[in-house]
Amino acid sequence: MIPPAFDYVRPASVDEAVRALGEAGEDAKVLAGGQSLLPLLRLRLAFPELVVDVGRIPGLRGVREDGGTLVIGALTTHHDVLADPLVRRHAGLLAAATATVGDPAIRHRGTLGGSLAHADPAGDLPAVALALDAELVAAGPGGQRTIPAKEFFVDYLQTSLRPDELLVEVRLPKTDESDGWGFHYEKFSRVAQAWAMVGVAALVRRENGYIAEARIGLGNMGSTPLRASATEEALSGADADGVALAARSAAEGTRPTGDPSASPEYRAHLARVLTRRSVLAAAGMG
Repeated sequence: MIPPAFDYVRPASVDEAVRALGEAGEDAKVLAGGQSLLPLLRLRLAFPELVVDVGRIPGLRGVREDGGTLVIGALTTHHDVLADPLVRRHAGLLAAATATVGDPAIRHRGTLGGSLAHADPAGDLPAVALALDAELVAAGPGGQRTIPAKEFFVDYLQTSLRPDELLVEVRLPKTDESDGWGFHYEKFSRVAQAWAMVGVAALVRRENGYIAEARIGLGNMGSTPLRASATEEALSGADADGVALAARSAAEGTRPTGDPSASPEYRAHLARVLTRRSVLAAAGMG
């Protein structure tokens, strides 16, 4: 299908991009790797009057450390995230989930920031950002502001980014295995490379053979990614037998939708099953 007509600009800096977005307002869309926006344009599910191509702005790629935080540029591709030794050492959950994104061609073009800003609840990385307690840094006319992941996703394909703001980096607290953290990402899809019916991102810290802390992000269980809060609370101090009991509450507070692939009830069942398996794997108990 032929996309609708639009104007196109390629700013050379973050400031230029912010100005272009501010002038166009809600009639603009940001183009990074194109793996989210281009399908929407082809299907005429998006009708921007202006496309702002930020793909060549310098300084928005790469991974660095900032004390106990890992900082990833918004334009860093999935391939580069997956290959980076700092990510593998300090944010293993992100590496595990990124390895499941699309196929190699998509991972070489798609970007971390683009995936998060697209805010598809069925995507792999929004749920991971929630589980990791990520902070997302946006640049706007007044400078930069930091948005916690729990406040970033507001509705289906909608974020708290303002029309004149650009996502520039993602900040992740380090969760090293040497500090007792374990992780596991699992999703259930009808066919290979399809959107997940349900995805579970589990991050677990163990002490003395028991779970001391758990963070669980759920994908495609509502209009935004969600945390399995009831299960997280029930897992505190749990052993392997307690994991199965805690996982029963994984779907509490969620709002799964139904479609030809899965009913809400089936998605809730998947959330419970995948949460149990993911937590056991993350904790090294299964």
